[in-house]
This record gives sequence, C-alpha cells and structure tokens, in this order.
Amino acid sequence: MNKQTAAFYNLIFFCYPVVDVILRPQKKLLFNMVNDMPEGNLLEIGVGNGSHLQLYKKHKITGIDTSKAMLDIASKNSLQNIELLEMSGEALSFNDQHFDYVVLSHVIAVVDDAGQLLNEVYRVLKPQGHLFILNHFTPDNWLKHIDCSFALIAKSLRFKSVFHLKDLPMPEEFTLKKELNIGMASYFKILIYQK
Repeated sequence: MNKQTAAFYNLIFFCYPVVDVILRPQKKLLFNMVNDMPEGNLLEIGVGNGSHLQLYKKHKITGIDTSKAMLDIASKNSLQNIELLEMSGEALSFNDQHFDYVVLSHVIAVVDDAGQLLNEVYRVLKPQGHLFILNHFTPDNWLKHIDCSFALIAKSLRFKSVFHLKDLPMPEEFTLKKELNIGMASYFKILIYQK
C-alpha cells in the first residue's frame, strides 16, 4: 500500500466504528472458523482499529496495518497475546514460512497490488498453512449494477467496488478448501485456501 493510501486511512480512521457495526456479523463468522483451527501463529493483514481483536480465542496474533492512526486505536483494543506493527502487506518483513494462518478481512479490494499481497502471503505461510479471506465480490446478479454505479466514488475512497472473484490473482499453488457465501444475494464470501 502506498503512502497516499496510508495517509488516507490516517485521515478517515474516525469513521470506522460505523463500518465495524456493518461488518461485525460477517467477521464473527470468519473468526469462528479461524478459532476452530488448531492453535498456531497467525498474521492478520489490515487489522484496522482492532475492534474485533477480542474475537480471537487461542492463536498467537500479529496484526499489521499501514495506518498509524488505526494502530493507535487498535493498541487500546489489543490483548496480551497480540503484537501490532506498522507494515504493508505488500512488503512483509517476516521470514519465509513463518505463519500457520493469514487473515485478510476486507483488505483484498483496498490494496494497490492484490497480486503482490497474495504472493507475500504465500511466502510467509508455512507448508499446509491456511489463508482466510473475507471480502465482497461483485456477483452476477442485480448487485453488480450497484457496484458499478459506485465505482468512481469507491476509487476516491481507495477501494474497488467492482471486484470479481474470477479476477482474484491467487497464486496457483494455493488450493481452495472452502467457499462460504454470506450476506444479501451472497455479496460477501469467506474463502479458505491452503498452501
């Protein structure tokens, strides 16, 4: 994520309590699935204001974000087993094969280079490690017209409203283990990939 994007999120951090209310039911589903996995070392990319951090129940958590303002708030929500770092998911400073799990919750459509992000995720995941993605994906139904109508506004807000699953630049070495459709007209998905 570039400096302009980080600066943008530093400016709008105060809006995120409203966003949190809207996304909380989806995040609960996601974190229930994460918590069902054996205990391990977990990286969450784009931890934001950290209002959801208490939903993690057993893993050793490292949360990163490019926005210092978001991380300052997240540190107030953080628990003892959570380390928070200012870092871009597109340029991770961790060693290869360091994490058992990586979580991307509403991140994949806001980064500058989703392909680079996913390559970095692949690099830092251990063999057999799992990637959890929660995001909107533009469906092939009436909702696609809403996504298209918001495309210009979305671009100014640093996210992609039109975002198709078929365009996800997933490294071919990942295997899709589960796809769960959630929300109105299956607008949101939880995807679980294994390395």
